[in-house]
Amino acid sequence: MLKSFTIDQLYVGLNVSSNHVITDKKIKQFADISGDFNPIHLDPEFAEKTRFGKRIAHGMLVSSFISALFAMKLPGQGCIYLSQNLSFKNPVYINDTVVATIEVIAVDFSRKRVQFRTYCTVNNKIVIDGEAEIYIPD
Repeated sequence: MLKSFTIDQLYVGLNVSSNHVITDKKIKQFADISGDFNPIHLDPEFAEKTRFGKRIAHGMLVSSFISALFAMKLPGQGCIYLSQNLSFKNPVYINDTVVATIEVIAVDFSRKRVQFRTYCTVNNKIVIDGEAEIYIPD
């Protein structure tokens, strides 16, 4: 459901989350869209020989759930992504359920900019951690 918040409705601590199951189909679709055909994501025999032991999801696939939260839930319609930093902490495997969360950590009302902590977890363990800045137009 598409939501839209004005800058005046935002406050430190406001947060939203979403759940996403990582599937083989999503990984293959992301590879097709992005052009990232790294065998760690697609080839079970290759991935088996890595430190992960099996295929892992693209980090940018998992982090894209953060972008969707901004567009669809908080702040919503019309917001502009200005910056994002990400640290990839742990792998995400097929059939993992990723919980993506964004939380307001600062609001600059005069510049209409909002700072967010952004993170994704699997089984309550952080897999991606970061911060983002979003512009809220009139």
